[in-house]
Amino acid sequence: MSEIIAGPLLNAIEFPADLRKLDKGQLQQVCQELRQFIVDCVSVHGGHFGASLGVVELSVALHYVMNTPDDQLVWDVGHQAYGHKILTGRRRQFHTNRKYGGLSGFPKRSESEYDTFGVGHSSTSISAALGMAIASKLKGEHHRQHIAVIGDGAMTAGLPFEALNHAGVSNSNVLIILNDNNMSIDPNVGALKEYLTDITTSHTYNKLRDDFWNLLGKLPYPNFHRDMASKVEASLKGVISKSSNLFEALGLRYFGSIDGHNILKLVETLKDLKDIPGPKLLHIKTVKGKGYDLAEKDQTLWHAPGTFDKVTGKINKKIITTPEAPKYQDVFGKTIIELAKANPAIMGITPAMPSGCSLKFMMEEMPDRAIDVGIAEQHAVTLSAGLATQGMRVFCNIYSSFMQRAYDMVIHDVAIQKLPVVFCLDRAGLVGDDGPTHHGAYDIAFMRCVPNLVVSAPMNEAELRNLMYTAQLEETKDPFVIRYPRGQGVMPEWQTPFEKITIGKGRMINDGEGILILSIGHPGNFVVAAIQKLNEQGVFPAHADMRFAKPIDEELLHELAPRFSKIITIEDGTIVGGFGSAVLEFLSEYNYKNEVIRLGIPDRIVEHGKPEELHHECAYDTAAIVNTVLSLTRKEAVVSI
Repeated sequence: MSEIIAGPLLNAIEFPADLRKLDKGQLQQVCQELRQFIVDCVSVHGGHFGASLGVVELSVALHYVMNTPDDQLVWDVGHQAYGHKILTGRRRQFHTNRKYGGLSGFPKRSESEYDTFGVGHSSTSISAALGMAIASKLKGEHHRQHIAVIGDGAMTAGLPFEALNHAGVSNSNVLIILNDNNMSIDPNVGALKEYLTDITTSHTYNKLRDDFWNLLGKLPYPNFHRDMASKVEASLKGVISKSSNLFEALGLRYFGSIDGHNILKLVETLKDLKDIPGPKLLHIKTVKGKGYDLAEKDQTLWHAPGTFDKVTGKINKKIITTPEAPKYQDVFGKTIIELAKANPAIMGITPAMPSGCSLKFMMEEMPDRAIDVGIAEQHAVTLSAGLATQGMRVFCNIYSSFMQRAYDMVIHDVAIQKLPVVFCLDRAGLVGDDGPTHHGAYDIAFMRCVPNLVVSAPMNEAELRNLMYTAQLEETKDPFVIRYPRGQGVMPEWQTPFEKITIGKGRMINDGEGILILSIGHPGNFVVAAIQKLNEQGVFPAHADMRFAKPIDEELLHELAPRFSKIITIEDGTIVGGFGSAVLEFLSEYNYKNEVIRLGIPDRIVEHGKPEELHHECAYDTAAIVNTVLSLTRKEAVVSI
């Protein structure tokens, strides 16, 4: 589809240098045109929505005041960076955003020199910007500004506090902009949210502070200006504020809060802050979804709504004429409630993703037994471990790629102590449009090597329910990993009776001859479809759904390995150290000589695209399985499906 047409001012802006040629009085119109351009693009092509609308004015102000890309700008997470991308040479390509082969949905260093740091996970911006600032200081580049834009949701993680603690004593030229909208994807939780509310509602302090700065700005003594500002401001806080300022206690100059939608105020403030050396924090208040009424009212729904009618606000949904399989995350969300009603020891924990992982259902029905801890994966794991020491059966639900952030806690706090925490790893495998920062490619490999862990993956909804049921049984003593993909399963009638699964036992889907296919998880359904096509061509491979990468079903493998000289393994994880590697280790240990081909995510970074596009690229979709089998049987030209 052709590119969206921009307004007259925005159409003349290819790079920030063009923006800086405008008068300040034109910036409000630029903001209006940029906001409309984002609405026009996302409504047609999809993508993250509310976050970028909330920082339109900030995006314009930063590129207007700062000398980007020489001044280095880091956007935390990157959900909010659409305006930034449009202003930095990518407006004409923006309709390809998050599409296969198109622009990334997040800032990406290889895409533009204006993207100074690749992001996708939250809470990395302050550390990255501080590293840049320290390097510039060492190189004598004192003119350069280093700016981290971080949301209040991302501030709940531990990494920003570690960075703030360092920044306060670094004496480096770093500006942290705290974009406070009381939201991550779901509403923010925790004491920090209450603290930010407290310091932004001290109207007396903020008015006195603004008046004082205006007065000092008229004096001709810059040194007096800075020294007195610091001393008097501290006195004002001590007299007026209910509590000392957290950020200034860490050694950062604190400014704010100010209206993040007042473009002229932002420009004026940023110009002032450029002249103040050292670490500082500007606190702005914004509204996620600003300028689009429905997005302002339901900020979670409009975080990434898909395509929609921009006039009516009607979100486009697929017309369903027959019963449809549910999403795996919804099966988890409904199943944990069923289990919790029968087992009072069950609790649910999630780090800031109650809607995404569907723990929201349990939070609504059993609010005292389901906890959103905010963007704090490490805390989520160790909190779960603490609960488990007291006999609770905790389902700790974390996206696979986010679990990478809590790996030490899995080993140190759960596995070593052999605590029966159930890790439900949502978004396992190739997740699609979010790309490499969100692909759940590595969990089989990094979990399989940890002692005491059970590592499993269901082939369908019934298997997910049964694995969850098995994991919470009192006789299950080990930590238990259940990984499953984003999106729909395969069973419209999914709410099957619970059945206990023997840990470490696979199952035969069908017997066959010549070739054995071993699958784990959802790709087993690709195998089923492939075998149907192969059977039509007179080829009859066998198929086993192994269920467990650890412990692997050695009894079943001992039975099958002597019968099939050729084995294909398939997984939606990296083939380096993954399920296929586990099969090879078994065969090597017992001196089997089978020919083995491993299908799965290759040893490279896989970019973004629709899951089916990426499965095809990585050669483990139905067509790839058919081709692989035929190449082993007849060594003839492969087929295209």
